[in-house]
Amino acid sequence: MTALEQRLAQAQTELNASRRQLLQAILDNADDNHFLSSRSLAKRYQVDKATIVRSIQALGYKRYAEFATDLRAHFISRITPYTLMKSAAREKRTVAGHVEHSLEMDLHNLQSLRSTLDTNDVIQMAKRLGRARRILVVGVDFAAGLSYLMAYALVSLGYNAEAPVGSSGNLHQKISLLGAKDLLIAISFGRCLQATVDAVLHARQNEVPTFGITDSEKTPIARFCDFFWVASIANPSFHGSYVAPFAAMDALFVACAHLQPKRSLALLRRKDQDSRSRWYSPDTSGTSNRRNAKEDDYVLPGLDERNS
Repeated sequence: MTALEQRLAQAQTELNASRRQLLQAILDNADDNHFLSSRSLAKRYQVDKATIVRSIQALGYKRYAEFATDLRAHFISRITPYTLMKSAAREKRTVAGHVEHSLEMDLHNLQSLRSTLDTNDVIQMAKRLGRARRILVVGVDFAAGLSYLMAYALVSLGYNAEAPVGSSGNLHQKISLLGAKDLLIAISFGRCLQATVDAVLHARQNEVPTFGITDSEKTPIARFCDFFWVASIANPSFHGSYVAPFAAMDALFVACAHLQPKRSLALLRRKDQDSRSRWYSPDTSGTSNRRNAKEDDYVLPGLDERNS
């Protein structure tokens, strides 16, 4: 429940029916209302501005700006790809303008992360990873790419990490094997996906330490995890922007690598030697020449028969 929903629930007995309906309508359509001034909001619902002001005062707000801040937070917590795209489409921008705005938002998200993510917090989290027997990284849908990258990078540095795929049942079984010496990392944003939140709650029941990466202090991931970082994904794109979460993860990888530099170098050297054959090398593979020869000699099935 968001802060605005809590205020509305607590003020039910003090609001008359018309004000309850008005405020509920504003909340239910937060994607259309979060950017409006008090005057515009009054015009939208065909009431005078004083009615809007008195209604939000009944919720305990002294100024409209305070109400607007909580309304935006409510909107963000309920955001979906559709509502995000709908909000962006409402803005009068050219396609080029939308692209430029997207890049500006990415830069803003990085700057915000840079100003809020404490270096000592990154080091402390890296140390917790180092003490964990097993690390399970949970991310669903668009966050699945983040979870895979985190697990893959941690394994490269010698950590016993995994980003499970498959059904929620498979995820549930994986978490059931974790204990107090392990760590669950949950990555989800906005309203947060049910499967990810359930993973955190299940881990807590098993007394498994939990760490979350999310985009607000008010998300379920932030509320239920033992530790969390905030990395904004605000962007006009329908799927949000993952520049800041990627940057946060990169900072964590750097800390992990340099806390144990000898181990990291030894593992990366071994990986480098083992994976040399994977890199493209036209001088040694001869693949291009063989492909060209095959292409010259290749005849489509039945073509020789039709031409005979």
